[in-house]
Amino acid sequence: MAKLNDAHKQVIVQALACWDTPTEVSELLREQFGIEVPRTHVAQYDPTKVSGSRLAKKWRDLFESTRDAFRAEAAKIPIAEQSFRLRALSKIYERHMQRGNVVAAASVLEQAAKESGGMFTNKRELSGPNGGPIPTMPTTIQLVAPGDDG
Repeated sequence: MAKLNDAHKQVIVQALACWDTPTEVSELLREQFGIEVPRTHVAQYDPTKVSGSRLAKKWRDLFESTRDAFRAEAAKIPIAEQSFRLRALSKIYERHMQRGNVVAAASVLEQAAKESGGMFTNKRELSGPNGGPIPTMPTTIQLVAPGDDG
């Protein structure tokens, strides 16, 4: 395995901060620098993982600033916004209806319902009737001694 200099480490940390996998980063290092770095070694530069828990403060700070910048940049991408996607689906729906393609239009309506209903998010909320707590029923177990028939 090659000895990593600061330029290599910087590439590793920034790629991991952008949610590249250790395998992808390992391949990137091979392509960009011509060095072989095992994915297990790459994973040690991700402070969100157990293997990266002892990462130096310099690299932790770089990781956090890169991840924050990546998130901010992703927020600027129109398709990442639900309102943009719903508007695009509305245009597609109108085109299908103008052409009399009701099957495709129905498919677009289903897609829009999933989009607006939170189907494509990681957030899930479980609740009982009317948003209240989920009702639970106590369980009673009756213990019977061996040989007790009654």
